[in-house]
Amino acid sequence: MPWSTRDTMSLREEFVSLALQDGANRRELCRRFGISAQTGYKWIARYKQLGSSGLSDLSRRPQSSPAATAQALQQAVVALRLQHPAWGGRKLSERLHTLGHPRLAPSTVNSILHRHGLISSAASAAATPWQRFERERPNALWQIDFKGHFPLASGRCHPLTLLDDHSRFNLAIRACPGETSQAVEQHLVDVFRRYGMPEQINADNGAPWGVPSQPGQLSGLAVWLIRCGVRVSFSRPYHPQTNGKDERFHRTLKAEVLQGRVFSDLGSAQQAFDLWRDVYNQQRPHQDIAMQTPMSRYQASPRCYPEVLPEIEYGPGDTVMTVKWLGELRFRGRRYRVSNALRGLPVAVRPHGQTDGLFNVFFMHHWLQQIDLRAH
Repeated sequence: MPWSTRDTMSLREEFVSLALQDGANRRELCRRFGISAQTGYKWIARYKQLGSSGLSDLSRRPQSSPAATAQALQQAVVALRLQHPAWGGRKLSERLHTLGHPRLAPSTVNSILHRHGLISSAASAAATPWQRFERERPNALWQIDFKGHFPLASGRCHPLTLLDDHSRFNLAIRACPGETSQAVEQHLVDVFRRYGMPEQINADNGAPWGVPSQPGQLSGLAVWLIRCGVRVSFSRPYHPQTNGKDERFHRTLKAEVLQGRVFSDLGSAQQAFDLWRDVYNQQRPHQDIAMQTPMSRYQASPRCYPEVLPEIEYGPGDTVMTVKWLGELRFRGRRYRVSNALRGLPVAVRPHGQTDGLFNVFFMHHWLQQIDLRAH
């Protein structure tokens, strides 16, 4: 199959970056990117020989110039800042060095920006770092959310974003007309087929991830993710910092893409998202990961997307019951509300250790609730 026409160069760069990671399954990556193994190995070989320029079908100018003058270097700083107005001195310094320029101290870059009137108080505020914990490896946790919707020339856009916790690699930015579970599932299938399966996905408690009117119950989308083998977790109510990396990503998206722009339709918004996503993942140094790019820390998951959902199985010591109408479970003569989305599906009631009358209810690997027969 041919490469997607979205952006051939960015897809080649993304493919090669993933393929060159230690332990990468290159033939599996070729399948996920929709290319033959022969084509994939060709681009890997060109990249090893020529670097990024080897991925282009056209000739390119050299990225570095040993005889560059101080004035030319200042012009390069200004040009890169104008291209990325929200980037500060550290990101600009790191990116210029990657492009082949002599390394400048961030303070020197900031001095050049000040001399040219390119630093504002708003830009300084946007560059304030956030400190967070992170998972130890890629795909251990993904964070998903809708960024606040914004108006188009006709209609509104609801950006769906998905971020890897360890690397900050953006797995998707999709311009959606609404926040429906069907749209999210469709986009997640595309991501799963390209990058593999995560161990866990975290979302907030709102729709379509959770059931706001019935806190603690699973939505249809969450049930599907659990059946795919993904652990689903939810942020604490009124604590958006639990999904903080994706929230911070939204701030960056607003500053570097959305601020001061109006898009005619979803297609034009998606085009802008695609172009910026490549910059964010492969060019933009990230301050919270020691000025590396997200792509340099990300690896595709070895777990492939299950095209057919596995059978629901439980252990021999479990009491397996089918969830009834209105999401109810009947156990030992009592009724318990589980989840409407589980209607018709089997769940397991499992004794809680050695405590008589105390049981835990599970749907596959997901804990649902506790039953205490000792309570009236």
